[in-house]
Amino acid sequence: MKVSISKSVKNEKKYAQCVVMAKSAFGKSAYAKLCKPFGFEGEGKFFLQESRILVVCVDELESDCLRESGANIVRYFKGLPYEGVNVSIEGKIDNKKAYALLLGALCGEYECMSYKSKTKANALKEFVLVEQKTSLDSSIVTKAEIIAQSVNATRELINTIPQVATPKYLAKYAKGLSKELDKIECKILDESLLEKEKMGAFLAVNRASCNPPRLIHLSYKPKGATKRVVLVGKGLTYDCGGLSLKPADFMVTMKADKSGGCAVMEIVRAIARLGANVEVHSIVGAAENMIGGNAYKPDDVLYSREGKSIEVRNTDAEGRLVLADCLSYAQDLKPDILIDFATLTGACVVALGEYTSGIMGHNDKLKLEFEKIALDSGELMACLPFNRHLKKLIESKIADVCNVGSSRYGGAISAGLFLSEFIRDEYKDKWLHIDIAGPAYVEKEWDINPSGASGAGVRAGIEFILTQAVKG
Repeated sequence: MKVSISKSVKNEKKYAQCVVMAKSAFGKSAYAKLCKPFGFEGEGKFFLQESRILVVCVDELESDCLRESGANIVRYFKGLPYEGVNVSIEGKIDNKKAYALLLGALCGEYECMSYKSKTKANALKEFVLVEQKTSLDSSIVTKAEIIAQSVNATRELINTIPQVATPKYLAKYAKGLSKELDKIECKILDESLLEKEKMGAFLAVNRASCNPPRLIHLSYKPKGATKRVVLVGKGLTYDCGGLSLKPADFMVTMKADKSGGCAVMEIVRAIARLGANVEVHSIVGAAENMIGGNAYKPDDVLYSREGKSIEVRNTDAEGRLVLADCLSYAQDLKPDILIDFATLTGACVVALGEYTSGIMGHNDKLKLEFEKIALDSGELMACLPFNRHLKKLIESKIADVCNVGSSRYGGAISAGLFLSEFIRDEYKDKWLHIDIAGPAYVEKEWDINPSGASGAGVRAGIEFILTQAVKG
């Protein structure tokens, strides 16, 4: 679907009209009289079929509401025989609000149809924002298209089933990105190279799988870049829990345990396409946690790349083991900022709900900066605090650290503190851990997101990096 900004309405017969307004303004509008016979009083949306006008009422004319209304407009017209829709907003808008509407429309178009035997083509080919009063910057169209394409590509990759999306498949996908854009370099570490890197924790997680692990390293290095941002993504292509086997119901949706890895690959692609003057690296730990005679076990002690020993008490706390070695590798790149994205803990979902990611780290200023940018991007995030008492929960009697806390409480934070054990002192204040376990995969439609993968972390990550480019 194409999005555009126009000063005039397209009058083709196969184009519908849509007007977006604040609920508080509906009663005094010309549409109130037209809708009155049908009992519509400004709650939600109503389609006046004879005049081909969809009336959409939002709580406020602000970015979050307009972004969601963009998605809802596209979803509504997908089932109708219109090739395009002219959308006007009753009230003052600016570039930020217009961008939100366009991004919402493009993200709202996506749904996973790859495994349906019968699919219906979407008739809607064009979404036109008609704005006669304001001169909007046309560059917001390009930015919306680039970011939406990365969000939707992330969703599709996450939704790809585990029998297809193995660690090798993710590595092939990464190579495809580097071939598509010559600005991106791709390096793949296979199991022999992981052994040379002494990634004992990473290798242990994948040991019982017939699909070999891969470390994926994508890099975008523009000339004259003044800052280096390194991203790390958890890429568990499937997680059955290992010998600490998950209940059957909890195994469903575990194809989404690669959400962080998928997100960081697409963040690099978007940043390269936008031409931001920031060096960006994405490290993905692609592995599969399975069971077998050679599976790693509770009571094992693993040796990480950083040289720290890890007591294993639960093999379902595997993502942090992969991330520990990937974070070690990432620090060798000498980042100015280091951020990991991971569907790490169910505890974070308990703490913040399905729709909000948790932000952790030692630098409160950096955490708050990322939270603000994430919220502005339309992603819900909240800071969770580290504290010395929770750190005691991951102490081990026989190793340097234990891979699970000794208490069920504060599990998201103790997992973040476990990762912190593998962050060197010089990078402690440069590191953020983003637990996206809640919003990464929700089996119902919400906001601009479809049922299934949402692409959590992509918008926030891109916008954060773009601000670093401005800072220099």
